[in-house]
Amino acid sequence: QVQLRESGGGLVQAGGSLRLSCTASGLTFSTYSMAWFRQAPGKEREFVSAIIGNSSHTTYADSVKGRFTITRDNAKSTVNLQMNSLKSEDTAVYYCAARESTTWSLVPAGYDYWGQGTQVTVSS
Repeated sequence: QVQLRESGGGLVQAGGSLRLSCTASGLTFSTYSMAWFRQAPGKEREFVSAIIGNSSHTTYADSVKGRFTITRDNAKSTVNLQMNSLKSEDTAVYYCAARESTTWSLVPAGYDYWGQGTQVTVSS
């Protein structure tokens, strides 16, 4: 049974930082591309960042480029999202997603497994 478990969310002031982590189990982690999505109240789930299995390639939404960094540790089956210079518009539930592919997808339907989400709230 595949499980993705996010952690690290919370309340932070604008300009602050948070580090999200997602630990996977039940899958061969290195063969999966991993991504972070987020969903704010009343909005659709949107792509944030993705990283392929060997960590050689990453991609970011324009809205977070230069502020967020995605990394992964295949030995620990974890993927992390370092979020700096947070803004109020970053407030959302953040989801970890896994895709059994050597490529990423920018849409939620492209992912096979999801975590339960972790709330990030940025106060202005």
